[in-house]
Amino acid sequence: MKALRGLYSAVVFALAAVLAAAISLTSVGPARASQTALRAADPSVIRVGSTYVSVQSTGAGIAVRQAASTDTLAAAPARQVWSDTRGRGEVWAPELVRDGGRYYIYFTAGVGANHRMFVISSASPDSGYTAETQLALPDDKWAIDGTMFTFSGQRWFVWSGWEGDTDVEQNLYIARMSSPTTPTGARYIISQPRESWERVVGNPFINEGPEAIKDPDGRLHIVYSANGSWSDRYCLADLRLRSGGDPTYVWDWYKSNGCLFGSDAATMMPGWDPTLYVNGPGHHSFVLLDGDIATSPPAGPTFPLMFHAVPKGTPYTWDNRYWYTGTFCWWGGVTYSRANVPGPNTDTGWGLKFFE
Repeated sequence: MKALRGLYSAVVFALAAVLAAAISLTSVGPARASQTALRAADPSVIRVGSTYVSVQSTGAGIAVRQAASTDTLAAAPARQVWSDTRGRGEVWAPELVRDGGRYYIYFTAGVGANHRMFVISSASPDSGYTAETQLALPDDKWAIDGTMFTFSGQRWFVWSGWEGDTDVEQNLYIARMSSPTTPTGARYIISQPRESWERVVGNPFINEGPEAIKDPDGRLHIVYSANGSWSDRYCLADLRLRSGGDPTYVWDWYKSNGCLFGSDAATMMPGWDPTLYVNGPGHHSFVLLDGDIATSPPAGPTFPLMFHAVPKGTPYTWDNRYWYTGTFCWWGGVTYSRANVPGPNTDTGWGLKFFE
C-alpha cells in the first residue's frame, strides 16, 4: 500500500509539474516589440567592434549616431556628417557600409523622376566625409535604396529603380562594382513586384529596400520590402539565390511565397505569423559586424535586427514611423517556388524568421 501511495504521489507531482509548465508557457507569450525613441524611417546599422553605428536622413542631410547597443542608439547624439549644400533635393534612405576600413554612405537624392544614388566616404564613421558623388549606375534611371556588399570575391550594388523614365513599378536591380564608388558593366533585374501578395498595394507596385545577407550554406539572400510604404501592408520578403547561381540571372533567384515579416495575415507566407504590436514593418537592417555579409550569423540563436514600423493603434502615416529593435534567425528546409521558370520551379534551403 505504501508503494502505491508513493506511485500515486509521484504521478500527481509529475502532472502538476506538466500543468505548471504549460501555464507558464501560455502566460509568458511573445516578447513585446522594442520601439526606440527615434521617430524616423529606413534604419541602417552596423557593428564595429563593440560599437553600434547608425545613419539616418535628417531631411536635408545625413546624421550618424554611435552607441554601445542598438537599444541606446536613440539616446546617442546625432552628428551631422553631410548637408545638402548643392540643392540635391529629397534625401532618402542612407546606407552605411564599411569596406577596406573606410566608411561609405550611399543615399538617394533628387526630386520626382530625378532621384539618383550618391555616395560619400570617410576614414571615420562620424566625421570627415567627402563631398557627394553621383554613382554612375548603368542606364542612369530613377534609383533609390541602394547598398553595396561583397559576395564570392566580387563587389555588388543592389537598388530599387525604374525600368524606364516613368513610375510604372519599382524593380530590384544588381550591378557589379569595380570599387566602392564605381559601378561597372550592365544592370540586371532580379525581382519585379509580380506576385499577388506583393500587389495588394499599388500605384506603383513596389520592390525596394534591398539588404544582402548570406545563409549558413553560403547562399546569397536579398531581403526586400514589398507593397507601398504608405500602407500598413508594407512587409519584408526574401530572394534566395540558388546554389551556385549567377546573381545577374533573374531565374537563379527564388522568391518567398509571401511576406516573411508583416502585419497583414493575408499576405504572409504559410507558416509565418503576422506581427502583434506593429503595423507595416519594413526597410530593415541586418546588424552585422562591419556590415559585412561574410559575418552573417550561423544557424541557431537569434541576432539583432532593426526595422521601421508604426505602432498598432496609431494612424498609419509616414510621420508615425519609428525605428524598432528586433531579432531574426535562420529557418531550415524552406521551399520557395516560382511560376514559368526555365528549369526547376521550386528550391529548398534556408529562410528567415523575424521577431518583434
